[in-house]
Amino acid sequence: MDLYFSDHFKIEPQKIEEYGAFNISLVSDLPLFIDPFLLFNSKKEKYKELHESIIKYLVFLKDKADNEQNQGTLKAWYAFKEVEQNWLGFSVIGNKGSALGMDFAKALNENLHKIFQEFGQEQITKSSHLEKLCLIKDGVGKDNISDFATNLIKEFLLEYTQVFAQKHINKSLRDTFRIPRTRFNYETETWEEENFDLPKFENDFVILTPKDLLTKDETWINKKDLLKDFERIPNAIPDEQLRFQVNNYLESRLVRDPKKKKEPTKQDKMVAAFATIQEFPQLIDYYIKYKEDHGDHAENISNEKVIFSENFYIKNVRDFINGLQKTDFYSSAKNSYDEAKKKIGILKGYIENNDGYKLFYHKNKCLGTEKDLQLLFGLVCHESSAFDINREVNNGRGPVDFKVSKGSGDKALVEFKLAKNKKLKQNLEKQVEIYEKANQTNLSFKVIIYFTEDEHKRVNGILNELELSGKENIVLIDGRSDNKVSASNA
Repeated sequence: MDLYFSDHFKIEPQKIEEYGAFNISLVSDLPLFIDPFLLFNSKKEKYKELHESIIKYLVFLKDKADNEQNQGTLKAWYAFKEVEQNWLGFSVIGNKGSALGMDFAKALNENLHKIFQEFGQEQITKSSHLEKLCLIKDGVGKDNISDFATNLIKEFLLEYTQVFAQKHINKSLRDTFRIPRTRFNYETETWEEENFDLPKFENDFVILTPKDLLTKDETWINKKDLLKDFERIPNAIPDEQLRFQVNNYLESRLVRDPKKKKEPTKQDKMVAAFATIQEFPQLIDYYIKYKEDHGDHAENISNEKVIFSENFYIKNVRDFINGLQKTDFYSSAKNSYDEAKKKIGILKGYIENNDGYKLFYHKNKCLGTEKDLQLLFGLVCHESSAFDINREVNNGRGPVDFKVSKGSGDKALVEFKLAKNKKLKQNLEKQVEIYEKANQTNLSFKVIIYFTEDEHKRVNGILNELELSGKENIVLIDGRSDNKVSASNA
């Protein structure tokens, strides 16, 4: 089964490892992304130059910035397509994500003279950082920052891939592609295009990315850390008067109600922190300086996350598929409902009674989100039978996890949930019914996976309360590791 770059292009994974690239999946985006801070903090001169080129482009935009920019200018300079050919992000199935559209373009243009008024001439931080935008502007997250940075270093990524492809990939699996918006010409103020000899997959090119540029979950500079650890930032301010003013203002926003005698909650502290940042915007720079000073920590964390991802999304999936190939999992049933039922039953048996539970773990660390669960299922089921097993992108009422179908008249839905999900009860009551109506089917399964005994008790309590216990289409899977005997030792 061709799941990964190495499979499709007939390369030993060790070759990709030696080159320093990530062995991407060509079935689904993997939840990794480029963190521009890793360019800034790198000891490699080429990476530092790439970070400087990003800043140079932002300085250019700042010099041209105007609140009355027309649509043409925004599209030409600010809006970019997602570089989907790197197969990174989080599409669950496939690699089609959202582009850097006009909302991002307008947000960046409007804030170039607010957030970035000292861009290129910082007094507190060592450098300018694109991530500053996501600290202030709602709706601008890690995906936007990473997509923007990826577009601005696209020429490097294309050259990086071309060198590897010409050395290791058969010419029959490559092609010459004319790539638009490869580099920016500052004299003509336009984007240029260029030809590259690249790996070819389904009439499109593929881009490899160096592992030491990748991270997972969050960029090193991010709003969550800013607000969570805000209380330590004022103490890093060398100006005593400013430090007093900041701490005094923060304390005033955390006034306790003497009648309630309650300490501020975590949410109270985050609201107070955000208000203080609005009052003293220079705190953003002190936070970024703290992150700069601890940059080596960013590299170590990102490296650990890449190793985790390689084990979790590649090694574990390969091992899991090898085990399932000894069962009837990849054979076909007579209709979509029976197909879904069969696959879920085999998954349950293999996870609970063999080594299948290991799919969810790496060094005793368990998967964290339902998106991870959906991704794993999508990889395992790829090209598994005569049925189409795919994520429903848009059914009018939000996406269901998976649709098993053969034609428009034969389809069943499968929802995967973690037992720890805080909205599990609400979901069991309403959500599948909505999805069934939107997909014009009354055939659906709810698969709930638990990893502790407490989670098991919780989900059983919810099912009993809703009178759903024992229903054929609600399947519990025991993903615990503390009650299993490895099949190899059984």
